[in-house]
Amino acid sequence: MMASIAAAEYKAKVLLIDKGNKLGKKLAISGGGRCNVTNRLPLEEIIRHIPGNGRFLYSAFSIFNNEDIIRFFEKLGIELKEEDHGRMFPVSNQAQSVVDALLTRMSQLKVDVMLNTAVEKVLYEEERTKGILLKTGEKLFAPAVVIATGGASVPQTGSTGDGYPWAQAAGHTITELFPTEVPITSNERFIKEKQLQGLSLRDVSLSVLKPNGKPLITHKMDMIFTHFGISGPAALRCSQFVVKQLKKSKQHEVVMAIDALPSQSEEALFQEIQKIKKNEAKKSGKNALKGLLPERYLLFLLTQCGIDASEVFATIPTEKLRAFAKACKQFTFKVNGTLPLEKAFVTGGGVSVKEIEPKTMASKFMPGLHFCGEVLDIYGYTGGYNITAALVTGRLAGMNAALSAKNDTRGIK
Repeated sequence: MMASIAAAEYKAKVLLIDKGNKLGKKLAISGGGRCNVTNRLPLEEIIRHIPGNGRFLYSAFSIFNNEDIIRFFEKLGIELKEEDHGRMFPVSNQAQSVVDALLTRMSQLKVDVMLNTAVEKVLYEEERTKGILLKTGEKLFAPAVVIATGGASVPQTGSTGDGYPWAQAAGHTITELFPTEVPITSNERFIKEKQLQGLSLRDVSLSVLKPNGKPLITHKMDMIFTHFGISGPAALRCSQFVVKQLKKSKQHEVVMAIDALPSQSEEALFQEIQKIKKNEAKKSGKNALKGLLPERYLLFLLTQCGIDASEVFATIPTEKLRAFAKACKQFTFKVNGTLPLEKAFVTGGGVSVKEIEPKTMASKFMPGLHFCGEVLDIYGYTGGYNITAALVTGRLAGMNAALSAKNDTRGIK
């Protein structure tokens, strides 16, 4: 939609083709149905939050960036508000209002739209883009084509990986696809027995550990235990590192660690527990430590450390309390992967960005061919980063496809 608007603003005759029955399906469910249109953090921070080739976007951001996205929507009459971590939402809290504003702008610019229309392939002739072939057998000729098919996650919205073979036919490399921003799975006994299912932990530090026990990545956010493993913002952000670490180590499992009290050192925590032991000596362990952690997690860690929660606190051996302090700071458990790609919020991998012109989103191999959004090997964390990448690359792809079409001398209309 952004690409079609940009192309039309540059005076191109634009046709948007979608195999679905309506436009903006994924946009309408993004941000929990509120549509997190972009993020207002500084550009360096945004790029840091796009671990999958975020640096490729430096050139694009020099032309159209997050502040331009904000201005673009406000010009369309969508008032935006900033929430935590720089996330920008429509004041209406309705994703559909964002979709409708884009549709209205497309209509003003006389963008033609064909819905319920599946594309078989992109046509290339004499090493140039010539148009497309529909599944019906009809050919549509155009001097420039933008592939904006999305990745292969959330397939119910229509992103089923259609763009990859069209890119390959033009000579492009598709880097290996994998799920990212996806819940993590574990075969640990406490997970299988659902001991912590449904328990949320707030502002914990969740880490993926390297084989040497050092953190590969740490995210300080909320998380939740599920019947198959862990989910929630911290787990989603760690998921791509679980996938990469499993592949790199060629192991079936990776170790993760939870620091439930990241603002306190292990020694300070142990001293605090010793103080509680002195002052609350006659209470049971669970009552003396009440409030230190959510109750279910507190009881779980006490059991893990071989402490009977109902035991009088004064009688609990010091070494067990030290083990408990360590478990609060670093409870380790094994994970064996993630849910599949179709359950992921974001697709990792895609059309290699090494083969794309960073300022125009044009193919380096096939004149007249442009790419934007998740079909490219660009993937970020949730929080408005992927949508920012999609809107920025969409803007550049549409704009430059229009310029490319204007400069085409073959007379294709």
